Amino acid sequence: MSEGRKSAGAATLEQYTIAEIPASERHGRPRDLFTIWFSSNIMPLTFVTGALAPVVFKLPFGYSVLAILLGNLVGALFMALHSAQGPRLGVPQMIQSRGQFGMAGAVLVIAIAVFMYVGFFASNLILGGQSINVLVHGVSTDWGIVICAVGSLLITVFGYDMIHAVNRWATLLFGGAMLLAVIIIVARGLPADFFTAGAFTWSGFLGTVATTGILWQIAYAPYVSDYSRYMPADESVRSTFWFSYWGVVLGTVIPMIVGVVVGLASANPDQISAIAHLTVGVGWLIMLVFALGIIDTNSINLYGGMLCSITVGQTFRYRWLPRARTRVVVSVAIVAVSLIGALAYQSTFLTSYVNFILFLLYVLIPWTAINLVDFYLIRHGNYDVASFFDPSGGIYGRVNWSTLIIYLVGVAVQIPFVNTTLYEGPVAKSLNGADISWIVGLAVTIPLYYFVARARVSREVPATVAAGGASA
Repeated sequence: MSEGRKSAGAATLEQYTIAEIPASERHGRPRDLFTIWFSSNIMPLTFVTGALAPVVFKLPFGYSVLAILLGNLVGALFMALHSAQGPRLGVPQMIQSRGQFGMAGAVLVIAIAVFMYVGFFASNLILGGQSINVLVHGVSTDWGIVICAVGSLLITVFGYDMIHAVNRWATLLFGGAMLLAVIIIVARGLPADFFTAGAFTWSGFLGTVATTGILWQIAYAPYVSDYSRYMPADESVRSTFWFSYWGVVLGTVIPMIVGVVVGLASANPDQISAIAHLTVGVGWLIMLVFALGIIDTNSINLYGGMLCSITVGQTFRYRWLPRARTRVVVSVAIVAVSLIGALAYQSTFLTSYVNFILFLLYVLIPWTAINLVDFYLIRHGNYDVASFFDPSGGIYGRVNWSTLIIYLVGVAVQIPFVNTTLYEGPVAKSLNGADISWIVGLAVTIPLYYFVARARVSREVPATVAAGGASA
């Protein structure tokens, strides 16, 4: 394995944003991906998302855990396949989407990704603010939100290497704190109806699979390869895939199961206060880890949102390939918008959050299907990276209308199957509320794009790429 150039150090200000990372700047190893995706998931939002199973979907303990495991084991396949694209191409994930949608056509899905980043950033800030408020009672939730936002901004200012460094040391601390929480809660005694509360329903089970697993993992797809793009191009797809896969599965499942336990063990609707009460004695440590986890994870959301925002701007200013200063300015702007959202939606957080993640599921499913089919089944990792930055779109064109139409069809076919508090489709009603929209979206988008794209790609000018393949 080639190591490439060694990292200049976490405290060194990263200079690249969306430009291709040259071979001389490549560094790192696949095992770094385990720590970043494990520790970045040990945070309140993961915990609260797991609690949706018993609290919102009313599932009993066993089925809650089964649904979380199933959703994450399946959903992480998509996430890890996207991660393996980074070393191959050396560009951010959404820049690579220009290979399917065209230079300007990709703006639609990139704008959706920016919306996703802001939404997750704001959601995390609310929970981070609550954690700090519980930890230090003299600090209001509002000020806790501001503290978390500033902390994430400082990490993002330094960039890629700092984010990886923070997550390396955070892995043991965050993982240990979650295991400690479970031990203490169980040792103190669980309610008599802990294993019998709730009831299995297909709508609740499928809703939990979709929200706590499939969507949670696919939400990483628009930016997961941003954190592998500095790695040497000759890294094995297999090792990159598996380190990402197990890091994100274990890092997600552990706090989600803690969320299930707390949701069943406490009647307190405020899950953050509930876990602090149930872990009395070390509750302060759990809250501290939660606050640090929010700052850590939100630096990743902020970094990805910054890259996508710059990508949108570069679409219309094709000679613009900004560096560190622009990263800081754009990051500050995203933090400002997210702060406004977090401060405004604290009181309706849980309902707003559930609808938000379900919306993301509907719009991200067709995109991830198109991107992965194109990379692994159509082009086998062979792209002309220079065309991603060509104002004409190079061999991929300005707008790929067929891909955009397939994407919109993939979104539209899900509508009859969706089930949210805002709208329930007719098929979902006939299935007693069971939401299988993501399955339908994949089933339609994958074959439709494959056959259309295979014919189109055969007419393109052959791409000039680095040696090596994308086979696992």
